[in-house]
Amino acid sequence: MDQTRISRLGKKCITVLVLALSFFSCKNDKPEHEVVEEVAVIEPQDIYEFGFNLNDYIVKRDTIRKGDSFGIIMERNKIGYPKIFQIAEGAKDSFDIRKLQIGKPYTILCSKDTLQEPKCFIYQPNREEYYVVNFNDSIHAYKSRKPIKYVEKEISGVITSNISETLDEKGISFILAYKMSDIYAWTIDFTRLQKGDNFKVIYTDKYIDDSIYAGIHEIKAAYFEHKNEPFYAFEFETDSIKGLSDYFNEEAKNLRRAFLKAPVEYKRISSRYNLRRRIALYGNRIRPHKGTDFSANVGTPIRATANGTVTKSAYTRGNGNYVKIRHNNTYETQYLHMKKQNVKVGQYVKQGDVIGWVGMTGNTSGPHVCYRFWKNGKQVDPFKQKLPEAEPISDSLRVRYLEFIKPLKKQLDGIGFENEMDIDLPTSSEITDLQ
Repeated sequence: MDQTRISRLGKKCITVLVLALSFFSCKNDKPEHEVVEEVAVIEPQDIYEFGFNLNDYIVKRDTIRKGDSFGIIMERNKIGYPKIFQIAEGAKDSFDIRKLQIGKPYTILCSKDTLQEPKCFIYQPNREEYYVVNFNDSIHAYKSRKPIKYVEKEISGVITSNISETLDEKGISFILAYKMSDIYAWTIDFTRLQKGDNFKVIYTDKYIDDSIYAGIHEIKAAYFEHKNEPFYAFEFETDSIKGLSDYFNEEAKNLRRAFLKAPVEYKRISSRYNLRRRIALYGNRIRPHKGTDFSANVGTPIRATANGTVTKSAYTRGNGNYVKIRHNNTYETQYLHMKKQNVKVGQYVKQGDVIGWVGMTGNTSGPHVCYRFWKNGKQVDPFKQKLPEAEPISDSLRVRYLEFIKPLKKQLDGIGFENEMDIDLPTSSEITDLQ
């Protein structure tokens, strides 16, 4: 064998050896166990609303538009008039399809296929109630309500300017200030609070379907320190049959008077009773103002401040639409500049009944109600009158009331002023359900 062939054979052997080593090296580099990726299959979560699993349908939401009717809406969603007539007839005992209001929301549940055929129509006249017209198989309609939860919360604050500003800094609705001013209407003038006045409140917020905030529901208990004087208030049911409640202090005395302090939930008092008021519009001449002007939005309900009989419900150029009520032989009240009256002459009204709505009729430069007050036939300033107290709590309820407020007073006294309140939604154990 010559030298050239030996050299070639040696190179081949070396090449084979290198390849073999590479093969075994790669084989040894493989992991002992191969990693197999697992793909997680996530099942869609059931979403329930109005008692239906929305995952089972194509959901179409809209609001009632001008010119809409049930028939037009159904036709827009490919339902013919013979079927529309059948649905209307089948639903008429539970739901009048003619009473759809512009701007109110509705939902249509459709089949989950290419046809998307409507199976159910749901109309919401308000945030809590809804009507269901189900025509999936047979036709039936019914009225229902969304689940409501009342969440108890606490808040405290120190007045630096006014109570609305203090609440706003804490992210709390100014409605709480209205409710507090109503409770303390004859005890504290909320338009004249002083810096350093402080308060504590136990109240409940209202939630629809767990997540939709529906506003402040009620104040259970409150403490207000005004001019270094403490004022407690506890809500207590005085008539379980009629569902009547009122607020009393720690000694079971009623906080209210026979008259409400204001006939509306107002933004501010724009003008007080003043017999020497000067008006620039009339050459800065004195023109007595014998009423109290409560500024409020147009349409705000105006309420009778005490029980009585309507003696006037009319219109004059100066007063606009107005109502006058005789409460007894001593007191009368009058409510001016209404958008519309809600009572007739001779009608008996109770304290808190809606007798009209705030407007701008008559001689007025802005929306408000001018509240006028007569005592023995003479117009007077109601805020300066020593008015009769409301009916006290009965002796039979007094003992039960004092026992009832013990834990609430302890809870109020335990609320501090330094820590900001926690406004996160509480756990389910802190929630009272009302179906």
